[in-house]
Amino acid sequence: MRRVAFVLFPGLTQLDLTGPWEVLRRLPDVRLYLVWKTLDPVVSDSGMAIVPTATFETCPRCEVLFVPGGPGQVECMEDGEVLGWLQQQGAQAEWVASVCTGSLLLAGAGLLGGYQATSHWMSRDQLARLGATVVNQRIVVDRNRITGGGVTAGIDMALELAALLSSEEEARRIGLQMEYDPAPPFGPGSPECSELEMIVEVQRRAKALLTRRREATEKARVRLGLTD
Repeated sequence: MRRVAFVLFPGLTQLDLTGPWEVLRRLPDVRLYLVWKTLDPVVSDSGMAIVPTATFETCPRCEVLFVPGGPGQVECMEDGEVLGWLQQQGAQAEWVASVCTGSLLLAGAGLLGGYQATSHWMSRDQLARLGATVVNQRIVVDRNRITGGGVTAGIDMALELAALLSSEEEARRIGLQMEYDPAPPFGPGSPECSELEMIVEVQRRAKALLTRRREATEKARVRLGLTD
């Protein structure tokens, strides 16, 4: 049986976690853990509370480590307890995975240095500051690292991971069970397919968060001993 650790943290984006969870829970012979410092409910950036099933101390060594993203990633970048646990689990895991800005947290823990990776399009460039090679793709697999783009890419990433853990046939079966057949009513939600005015407005609304995220990235860069 493979064990999968999903990291919870306050201020995560719940779909980053629940999308991949819904995919991977359908694999045969897996056990999933929701892991945080305590067993108290963890509140997402949208106010949804999610209850951990294990703590950093009680979670066993897992074959798969998964990290979601969200605004709370910024605080975790300077949390020694979180970073230490990620380093410990990541060093032993068969697969290390993330979606959205979870890849920045992995990179901040020193787990993406020298790997190709992706992230949310507004923060993807920061991966380079943390030693990763940035790839402008929705899903990136490099050896035993698999990273996904923003939020909804978590489902795609998890289906890819399901195929790697089991088989393509099993991943297709899961996709059918979930009736995963995306058809965006207003077209793709990507910067490549959006008007410049819309891109600028989305970035404007996220300006404060992006500023804090960049500051956290630069602090992590110093801690990791990276230089220009």
